[in-house]
Amino acid sequence: MHDDTALAAPPATTHATTHATSPAASHPTALDAAAPATAIPSASPPSAEDCAVVELRQYTLHPHQRDVLIDLFDREFVESQEAHGLRVLGQFRDLDRPDLFVWLRGFADMESRRRALEGFYGGPTWAAHRNAANATMIDSGNVLLLRPAWPGAAAALPQHPRPAPGASGAAPGVLAATVFYLREAATPALLDFCRHRMAPTLQRGGARQVAWYCTETSANTFPRLPVREGEHVLLGLALFGREAALDAFATSTAWARGVATDLSPWLAREPETHRLQPTARSAWHA
Repeated sequence: MHDDTALAAPPATTHATTHATSPAASHPTALDAAAPATAIPSASPPSAEDCAVVELRQYTLHPHQRDVLIDLFDREFVESQEAHGLRVLGQFRDLDRPDLFVWLRGFADMESRRRALEGFYGGPTWAAHRNAANATMIDSGNVLLLRPAWPGAAAALPQHPRPAPGASGAAPGVLAATVFYLREAATPALLDFCRHRMAPTLQRGGARQVAWYCTETSANTFPRLPVREGEHVLLGLALFGREAALDAFATSTAWARGVATDLSPWLAREPETHRLQPTARSAWHA
């Protein structure tokens, strides 16, 4: 959220993300100025499966600040965002990077994204808590704008009821999130390979549910909140019941034997993988 307005190949190896960060992502702008307090609306957020546009947001935080931000986020920034007609899909601790907070939110379409973000970042909740959120962050410009890779590609992940604000700790399960960097926009042949080879390999390896997203190429309808541009990705999300189940799959040869060689011609570089632990109030969990 220090972006001045904002608040898996086998999942065995973690790769650092390289992205171009807009100056707006790390330096204060007019959006850090106090916004006029307006009444919070009561727009209905889309269901998870009706989110045609999704943001994957990765925030690099100052040391020892992740739980500070999660406590604030889970208490203040979930229902207050959804009141503007977006869906907070899930929020996570990266198990391998102690200073990384990852979350996803979804929108019905690009126009409703614009309205929702204008409403939230121009509203009283963000004005009241913006400075505290931004103080935890080093960088929040690592944002991928995505869409479901095909109709129904993201429908399997469960949306559980959230406990009341104030809940702490972690929800069950681990989400393996893998960003596959592509040489070109996802082709029908790649998506067919994803459906019939990649997804079944994950499910046979213990994933309870899987979901797939690819790059949304529409123009950013809320340019004050930058997103990464000029690249094509496929995002795979695989939900495992326990960390041990994910680790067992990661150390097996299933992916190498069944997927990796045939997938490689589509890839521009090594995939980036994350093992994500749901926060107590994440709706996405096992």
